Amino acid sequence: MAKKKKRKKRKTYKAILGFVFGLSAAALVLLVMLISGKILNKDLSSERTAEATKNSEKIENFSPGRTAGVFRQEIETVEEPIGEDENGTYGLDGGAESLSGTLTDDTEEEAAEMETETERVITADTELLFTGDVLLWDGTLAAYENQGIDGLLSPELRERFQNADILMINEEFPFSDRGEQAPDKQFTFRCDPARVSAFQEMGVDIVTLANNHTLDYGQTALLDTLETLEGAGIPYVGAGRNLDEAKKLVTIEKNGHVFGFLGASRVWPVGSWSADVDRPGMFGTYDPAQLLVEIQKAKETCDFLTVFVHWGIERATIPEDYEKVMAKQYMEAGADLVIGSHPHVLQGMEFFGEMPVYYSLGNFIFNTKTYDTAVARVVLKQDGTTEFGILPARSSGSRVSLLTGEEASSLYSYLNTLSFGTALDENGVLRVSNALLE
Repeated sequence: MAKKKKRKKRKTYKAILGFVFGLSAAALVLLVMLISGKILNKDLSSERTAEATKNSEKIENFSPGRTAGVFRQEIETVEEPIGEDENGTYGLDGGAESLSGTLTDDTEEEAAEMETETERVITADTELLFTGDVLLWDGTLAAYENQGIDGLLSPELRERFQNADILMINEEFPFSDRGEQAPDKQFTFRCDPARVSAFQEMGVDIVTLANNHTLDYGQTALLDTLETLEGAGIPYVGAGRNLDEAKKLVTIEKNGHVFGFLGASRVWPVGSWSADVDRPGMFGTYDPAQLLVEIQKAKETCDFLTVFVHWGIERATIPEDYEKVMAKQYMEAGADLVIGSHPHVLQGMEFFGEMPVYYSLGNFIFNTKTYDTAVARVVLKQDGTTEFGILPARSSGSRVSLLTGEEASSLYSYLNTLSFGTALDENGVLRVSNALLE
């Protein structure tokens, strides 16, 4: 009986000791787990702090005041599993697309330009019209004074001008009643500054002054011309109070486009007509180097650049070889369109790449004789394409009217015989090759 009681006590002690040892082991395991957890949390916290610091540095660089604030996204195909690779790119398995980004260090000015590009919206088709030589003198002014603008333009043509987004002409005279007549010059012109109203009624948006009549009455008359045009709100190119002004780019914004215009002359009677640092005059292109520089600079700030140049030989229907060389140089430098004047007659057209040169648009409003003329027409369409062509016209008794039907077709055919690898179709649209019409 006593042995049984002793055995029972021993079993009880063993049970108690086992229970105590079990609790101790569990407590030890729990203690180890708690210590490990603190270490792990500390490591994770350190990693998260480092990552947060790294991200905050990116966010600081990603400021809206500089293009470093423009996060350029690139889509690339990857074969990586889900997770971050050695380049910090998060990829999706199965060859899905991943998104990676690079930050740039561009300037604030570039950021503003990119923002402008993003916001620019082409809102409609844009039509530009260009005429040849315009001269307001005794004969043409008589028609204007007697009948107003209807004495110079037919109602249909005037409506086309008024509806165009931009109308540019070659002003072949100065607005002035002062100055000394150029010596040893067969023809010299000038017009009362008050008659700038004719330009306003025509709907003229810009003029080129680079020609061989702008200084017919010297620098005084040229300065009067500049003041007259400025007072009428009509910008000008090709001449100025000094060289910087003469060669300056004029831009006009229409329907989301920035249009640029330059003017230059390769025709003047004496070298003193050229503008200089402190001398009023014209921008010349006898040596095209300086104009080529201005063209290259202009393309950085405008979407479509027109160069209006005075060149060639009077009454010649075929351009000089140097004109073709220069036109190609202008296009290669960045011009989108070259308009020529001076021959006083129509000449043909030619494409250089996708852009055309109109070698001469002839006289527009010039005298009381009867002659055919043309208005160059350019349409930048909302879908991104550009259409070139002409409006066929005829001047008679100082009044210019649009041609239609057989008369228009006859003028198209005549111009096609003068053109180089181009042709006007039945609608007056310029095509790349005569073969398109066969």
